[in-house]
Amino acid sequence: MTTAAAPRTPVRAPVHRPALDWRLRFGALSLIWGFSFLLIKVGTEGYAPFQVTLGRLVFGTAVLAGAMAVKRERLPRGLRLWGHLAVAAFLLNALPFSLFAYSELTIPSTLAGICNATSPLWGMALSVVALSEDRPTRVRVAGLGIGFLGVLTVLGAWEGFSGLDARGTAMALLASLSYPVGWIYVRRTLGGSGNSHLSMTGAQLLLATVQLAFVTPLFTSMPTRISLVPLLAVAALGALGTGVAVLVQYGLVAEVGPTTAQMVTYFIPVIATAAGVAVLGESLRWSTPVGAVVVLAGAALTQVRRRA
Repeated sequence: MTTAAAPRTPVRAPVHRPALDWRLRFGALSLIWGFSFLLIKVGTEGYAPFQVTLGRLVFGTAVLAGAMAVKRERLPRGLRLWGHLAVAAFLLNALPFSLFAYSELTIPSTLAGICNATSPLWGMALSVVALSEDRPTRVRVAGLGIGFLGVLTVLGAWEGFSGLDARGTAMALLASLSYPVGWIYVRRTLGGSGNSHLSMTGAQLLLATVQLAFVTPLFTSMPTRISLVPLLAVAALGALGTGVAVLVQYGLVAEVGPTTAQMVTYFIPVIATAAGVAVLGESLRWSTPVGAVVVLAGAALTQVRRRA
């Protein structure tokens, strides 16, 4: 029930604003994810890829568990929900994290970072088949073609892919494909569950950790010695590149929206390339940065939506 009243200055409820401007957090997230490929490379110098992935998930899950404890949030309930989360954990965490770790045994971190940038291209291609409500426009189809032309440029197709480890590159590309497959699955099965993003992601990382805890002993043996630098790299990869990064990402989505937040994808390969060259001394052919620019241009076009 409302009643007429004299005009007066509206009283606004206090709004909680993060201490850091969203642009600073956006830049921090770009750096964290960009350096993740360098950290994977350093981690695999002392530990097996599955061990690197397991450590990454353990530290990442610990960060989210701490955040849930601070906010007093509980894990979601429901056997069917946890079944869907287990599939999401495999597609979005356990599988791509492991594939990237294995790929960097034989390919440079710069190439792995650029392969990661193909996820929007795979997502666009899959949406044509899996999401009937997300039909492509001519601009997006053109972006798909341009993007994969960039991939061929990065790989040096005109040279017959000489000097390229096909297995490692295929693993990195498969890892980037796993992300849109996982998100399509999540969109179809977990939308509108009523649980917070924090509790759902915490449960997802927990399940991915359990999956790797079962797999890792089957394919690796206990390390004979503790390599400190690789261990610190794995800890940073998990705590920062997985745990903190997820929290920052959700904060950005809530503040500036998913369209702006996902633009971080286009900065990751740039930072990964710069880190690999500057810190690890990885070689860089002209086709790598040129192809990366073409990939990013194509990926950006695939995200253009038809105006209402």
